Amino acid sequence: MKKTALITGASMGIGKALSEKLLSENYTVIGTCRSGLIPEITHANFHAFPLDLSNEASIESAYKEISSKFPQIDLLINNAGIGPDLGLDNPEKKSYKSTFEVNVSGTVFFTESLIKLIPKNGIILIISSKMGSINECVSSSSVAYRMSKTALNMYTKILTNKLEGNISVAAIHPGWVKTTIMDSNMELATLTPEQSAEGIYKFLISNFETGTFWDVEYEKKLEW
Repeated sequence: MKKTALITGASMGIGKALSEKLLSENYTVIGTCRSGLIPEITHANFHAFPLDLSNEASIESAYKEISSKFPQIDLLINNAGIGPDLGLDNPEKKSYKSTFEVNVSGTVFFTESLIKLIPKNGIILIISSKMGSINECVSSSSVAYRMSKTALNMYTKILTNKLEGNISVAAIHPGWVKTTIMDSNMELATLTPEQSAEGIYKFLISNFETGTFWDVEYEKKLEW
């Protein structure tokens, strides 16, 4: 039976590459972005929906629209995220608030609404970052981004406890990827979105241990 995947933040970067990868593996893919328009992906099995994770009404509307058309979601990949303070030395109130609205609150409550649609043996992947690892933190910059990813790592562990025996959960560090989340990434990062997507898919189809924090680039577990 064809499986259905839902990927947030599917209009560009890792989310777009993951959508294209899963489509090539015969998934039906639901992709979200703020506008709900992803004209770059024209595959017959791709379905785009609007979702603004900073807006409660948008989260509720997206859930109602998606669940009315897709009663089962086999794979949820929480990829959408922002990093307006990446590289900045000090926190700034407006960007701090928006980072947590999208990366944490929106992701948590959208996920909670979808859990009932995920069957036994389904999978939830949360695209985190090793920048959220407390053990590996050696910098004082990017305060909101780092803290938001640490919060997502804790949510991964909470979901693992909550869903153990039914749904597998993992946090993913996608590698240092050439995306527009930070200008210098496009020039300096080591992985293309496609390479990251391949690594994430390789992990997805492995018999991974639920509750894992996985580094795609170096294919190893990370410390929390």
